[in-house]
Amino acid sequence: MRSELAAALDMQLSGGEQRAEPLRYLNLFRLILAGVFLVAGRLLQLGADSPVVFVAASFAYMAAILILGFRDAERLLGLDRLVSLQVVVDITLLTIIMWASGGYRSGIPILLLVALAGAGLVGQGRMVLFYAAYATVAVLLENAYRWLAGRDAADFVTVGITCIGFFAIAQVARLLAQRALANEDLARRRGADLANQLRLNRQIIQDMQDGVLVVGEGAEVHQFNPQAIALLGTPLREGERLHDCAPALARELARKDALGVSAHSMRAEGSGKMLLVRFLPAGEADDTLIYLEDFDRIHRQIQQVKLAALGRLTASIAHEIRNPLASVSQAAELLADEKRSEMQARLIRIIGNNAQRIDRLVGDVLALGRRDEALPEALPLEAFIDEFLDEFQLAGGAAVEGVVVSQVPPTLSFAMDRTHLRQILWNLVGNARRHSSGGQGAVRIQASALDDGRVILEVADDGPGIAEALRGQIFEPFFTTHSKGTGLGLYIARELAEANGASLELCPADGGGARFRITGRAKP
Repeated sequence: MRSELAAALDMQLSGGEQRAEPLRYLNLFRLILAGVFLVAGRLLQLGADSPVVFVAASFAYMAAILILGFRDAERLLGLDRLVSLQVVVDITLLTIIMWASGGYRSGIPILLLVALAGAGLVGQGRMVLFYAAYATVAVLLENAYRWLAGRDAADFVTVGITCIGFFAIAQVARLLAQRALANEDLARRRGADLANQLRLNRQIIQDMQDGVLVVGEGAEVHQFNPQAIALLGTPLREGERLHDCAPALARELARKDALGVSAHSMRAEGSGKMLLVRFLPAGEADDTLIYLEDFDRIHRQIQQVKLAALGRLTASIAHEIRNPLASVSQAAELLADEKRSEMQARLIRIIGNNAQRIDRLVGDVLALGRRDEALPEALPLEAFIDEFLDEFQLAGGAAVEGVVVSQVPPTLSFAMDRTHLRQILWNLVGNARRHSSGGQGAVRIQASALDDGRVILEVADDGPGIAEALRGQIFEPFFTTHSKGTGLGLYIARELAEANGASLELCPADGGGARFRITGRAKP
């Protein structure tokens, strides 16, 4: 309801602004007309019947125009009242001037027609008909008074036809004004909608993940978005030729024009990224629209889709595996209780070890299904790490006692699901422990706060580190260098971190050992 009232008020205000401009021109016409009466009235043979009345009426007309033409008059009276008062003054004084100038034959009724036409343009509603009626009464009374006084009066039929013209002119002018106001309001609203649409389109283009360029004739750059600069790795400027700022893209554009190829891949010279380039015509002009897509991002999206499908498949298989796996484990335990030879004991150990490995693999696969069940909370980091280390050392026994040390400030908190953070640390610390020297403090857990409110949690070891050739593969699923590993630990750790709005990365090699960094928020 409030929005409808606001829209109606806006339309009224805009209508007042639209009528103010024609009213200023109408006042200018009145001012010129009054000046002509005062300066050249006698030359035009006006005021012949009563020169004194003519001069007095002309001065009164000039004074009324000057007084009612100021902006203060509009502010004090309001636009509608001001228009009505001006029209009444016009009709009254022009009728007096007509009487002093010889009546109907003086030509003043033509000026009344002009005044009524102007009133129809700036007037509102049925007031226009009132103006025409008032002019009709004034002209008929003036002619009747002249006829009764025995002066030269005009034929009443002729005067009546002119009075009918008053109504016609006033009504037509009002309809034209309404149509003009409606068209102007429509154009204004269409312009506002177009401006909003252009602003929205510009914002969408600015925030697109794909790069967008518009080049014209001669490969001249007309428009581009920030992502195009990031993908190409080179600055772009409007009006610059594509050959000067992005030669590789210019060559692909020339190849497209020569061979008619609309989409292909290229290596950006500035950023070194592999890009998928698409060329499209930009409307009816000779411009060309160029889309730039990060090929690596497309590849990652495809891989994520494949992994999601694989995750659903393996999760369903995992549930089916666990039932017979439990039976195998139970049978191995029963065999262990029987009297057995050394060979039987060895076979039982093989069965048990592989059953445990399969169980770990099933557990890792099922953990992927819990990725979207994150419930982040502000965990007191020092207390959580101490609790985790107690559990880790209890599981590892005396062999890991004192190997893992923690350096976490007591005031830090970390926003993450408790179960997810425990599993991430279990994978990272377990890997670090396995590849470290095994001495006191060989594995370090450190944490620090950043200026932007984020927190860094690092797990480092003093082992040989990760070979440069393998650094790009360690987060891939089922990739492992350990004979008994599942290859899902680091992949699951990164997926769980991202599910909590954090990131897990391998830090650059700056000495011995490997260092993994988790970056997340301090509060959810």
